[in-house]
Amino acid sequence: MTRTPTGGLTDRYGRTAIDLRVSLTDKCNLRCTYCMPAEGLAWLPRQELLTDDEVVRLVSVAVERLGVRQIRFTGGEPLLRPGLVNIVGSVARLSPKPQISLTTNGIGLARTADALAAAGLDRVNVSLDTLDPVRFKKLAHRDRLHDSLDGLEAAARAGLTPVKINTVLMRGTNSDEAPKLLDFAIRKGYQLRFIEQMPLDAQHGWSRDNMVTAEEILSSLREHFDLDQDPAPRGAAPAETWLVDGGPAKVGVIGSVTRPFCGDCDRTRLTADGQVRACLFSKTETDLRKIMREGGADDDIVAAWQRTMAAKLPGHDINDETFLQPPRPMSAIGG
Repeated sequence: MTRTPTGGLTDRYGRTAIDLRVSLTDKCNLRCTYCMPAEGLAWLPRQELLTDDEVVRLVSVAVERLGVRQIRFTGGEPLLRPGLVNIVGSVARLSPKPQISLTTNGIGLARTADALAAAGLDRVNVSLDTLDPVRFKKLAHRDRLHDSLDGLEAAARAGLTPVKINTVLMRGTNSDEAPKLLDFAIRKGYQLRFIEQMPLDAQHGWSRDNMVTAEEILSSLREHFDLDQDPAPRGAAPAETWLVDGGPAKVGVIGSVTRPFCGDCDRTRLTADGQVRACLFSKTETDLRKIMREGGADDDIVAAWQRTMAAKLPGHDINDETFLQPPRPMSAIGG
């Protein structure tokens, strides 16, 4: 039964959130240096995590009552969630069916891609920062490059397309690999997106000096490829895209720090422990898990979610001298 919509998630600046990022776990099987320390983090206690049914309930409210049309499952590493396939299947049966995607490091995707596609997953984004096994091990503290590459190929075979690659470049670490990564993506038929490193690491060690900017990325690529601005409307997409050597291949750059796109943001976020966030860099959260576990109705969830989004700030203020990094790291918020 389809429930009556209730006005959507619109803020004071006229932006409407139709894209929901859902973190399914804060755990990860890699230890990427820009995300968490090599020894890992103190994971959320099991009882604080949303159950599978609670995840599906909140996503149902978002889709059927609040006008959300795109669901992205994230982590941590969402493939570590035992109930992932069943969650995807339940969300795929909602009406109207949202577009369902997954952001993953690709480890484990080789054995789950077919089941996820059959359940209703539409596509994947795979995080891949290097094609060099030695660098991969240094960056991620795990020797798993082959698993990520196998996952990419399995996703393509399963029809989870377009298969997208997310790459973070770091000065002096992998910043010289931009052309090589783009060549790889074009040959394999993947879509590559470079992402400026953001201040969301658990160590709070982000430095603007170590961040490779969007302009630097484009300059590096232009030494090897002809790039023309994509004439297609960008809309609310975070990536600016360019045609490579006249197309049809494209490359994207997400300049979150130097080219912020907050004015067109259409996202809302749900953490693995049931906190809704209006922005990736929010300092505050609203506890939807508590509302559910205290017997609250869907109307109560709707009202709390709408209040949170109505108070959304105009931007993330990374470039303001008063900016403070949110206390939660990316692995706990969800990408």
